[in-house]
Amino acid sequence: MSWTRRLGRLAASALALAIALIWVFPVYWMVNSSFLPNTKLTASSPTFLPFGGSLTNFKLVLSQGNFAAALRMSLVVTLITVFFTLLFAFGAALAISRYRFRGRKSFVLAVLFIQMLPAEGLFLAQYSMIRSMNLLNTVFGVSIIYIAAVVPFTVWMLRGFVAGVPAELEEAAMVDGLSRAGAFFRITFPLLAPGLVASGVYAFLQAWNEFTVALVLLQGETKTLPLWLRGFIQQSSQHEIDWGQVMAASTLVAAPVIVFFVLVQGRMTSGLVAGAVKG
Repeated sequence: MSWTRRLGRLAASALALAIALIWVFPVYWMVNSSFLPNTKLTASSPTFLPFGGSLTNFKLVLSQGNFAAALRMSLVVTLITVFFTLLFAFGAALAISRYRFRGRKSFVLAVLFIQMLPAEGLFLAQYSMIRSMNLLNTVFGVSIIYIAAVVPFTVWMLRGFVAGVPAELEEAAMVDGLSRAGAFFRITFPLLAPGLVASGVYAFLQAWNEFTVALVLLQGETKTLPLWLRGFIQQSSQHEIDWGQVMAASTLVAAPVIVFFVLVQGRMTSGLVAGAVKG
């Protein structure tokens, strides 16, 4: 390898590292600030390392708000959304990729058209529908809207994965004696696992971080974590804002997402490798 190519690769690696540091610095600053008292955060010179920090901000945050109830609400809503989104979207993706039926093109166009509708324009209709079903301030009311919002794009994601797996693999397995269902679950489904994981991550992030729909449908003490964080910040703003507690609250909300993504990312990579070997 010539020295010019090595120099180019070194420059590209340095640029990629610089971009990665710029991207991760706000996350690091949030976590670092969550361990520091407000006096250090409001000082003229920034503190880049949490030396002398403590867990006091986290203890104060957990003692002031209904964090446990909001966490439980977000977890239940998110898990329901992910499960039913994958169930409905996977069935729809299989149908439009593997079968030719009347109205197939209209269905695909309808899914695309739904993605063009602004979410804010649907709030009044969604609120009226959920209220008529007596599902305001409930897990199921919020979950229904989340599922309806996430399914269309997930169908498009999974459609690409399903279309990428040749139907001839199932036909060959059926020739070898497997039933259609057996060929699908033993041959095709393992190859689609990475797509299901990627779609599940998308649905998880959308449901976990959603704020506006929850603000419309949830009132009173029933809150998801984004609503709880908003209420906590508003409560802090009535006095002098304690940025250490605000950063601690933000870290508590973001931590489950980061942990989930790190765990699933490894499984997604192994699934892609396994699918390549099986194919």
